[in-house]
Amino acid sequence: MSLLKISGLTKKFGKFTALDDVNMEVNEGEVFGFIGPNGAGKSTTIRVLLGILKATEGEVKIFGKDAWKDAVEIHKRIAYVPGDVNLWPNLSGGEVIDLFMKLRGGNHKDRRDELIQKFDLDPTKKCRTYSKGNRQKVALVAAFSLEADLYILDEPTSGLDPLMEKVFQECVLDAKKKGKSVLLSSHILSEVEKLCDRVGIIRQGEIIETGSLDELRHLTRTSLLVETKQPIANLKQLQGVHDIGEKEQALSFQVDTEELDNVMNHITSFGIVKLESAPPTLEDLFMRHYEGPGKAGGAS
Repeated sequence: MSLLKISGLTKKFGKFTALDDVNMEVNEGEVFGFIGPNGAGKSTTIRVLLGILKATEGEVKIFGKDAWKDAVEIHKRIAYVPGDVNLWPNLSGGEVIDLFMKLRGGNHKDRRDELIQKFDLDPTKKCRTYSKGNRQKVALVAAFSLEADLYILDEPTSGLDPLMEKVFQECVLDAKKKGKSVLLSSHILSEVEKLCDRVGIIRQGEIIETGSLDELRHLTRTSLLVETKQPIANLKQLQGVHDIGEKEQALSFQVDTEELDNVMNHITSFGIVKLESAPPTLEDLFMRHYEGPGKAGGAS
């Protein structure tokens, strides 16, 4: 069941089109990865979802309600963490967390205390003394202390160390187990790969691919390292082979997934001594989409 639905969303600032006919859905109980480089339109999309910006064209529905007209009602059921958190400088971290909880009428002090401990946060310090990473921790503790149906997270681990990133990932998976939905905007591809059921890739204000990781991996390449008894002839001529290099006694190269069968049949005849393969990653997919202007969906 769809919890969030964006249909034909366009957002213009004067003559500049920041978002162009964006279509996207987040289903109940899923983690949806929203990826793209800085300036691609991720944060603009999220601001429209939050009712901060009004769409120029299109329809944005959350829980079946209009994101602009019904923003107050929607906010009662969502939790949001931005990529750069600004807090009240004279309040302590604990006071900020409590304030957010009171605004929502929640009383989840046990959950709050558990998260403060997990994120290794000192809640007694004034917010003006916090580093960027500690400000992110305050926002994350506040968000995951709330009983939200949808978590909207815009580059939430910005400034966190790897240990705290792991704690964040546990929180997301815990929310998913409870049947909650998460929209995770990120450019940390390993994070998206670990957490997300489906991803949408945005480029220059347009969604260029959406699907599960398995569905999108047909666009990526498998990396091979092959050592053979005889030198492999005509490898360069084979369709779908890229980036051929030598590594000690072996050849390293990448193969488009759809051509893998043909390539393996060819190299087998030269007597394989050693074969290592690395599965395609989200990073491969991402890089292929951003290799250059006008090359979305293909490789140079």
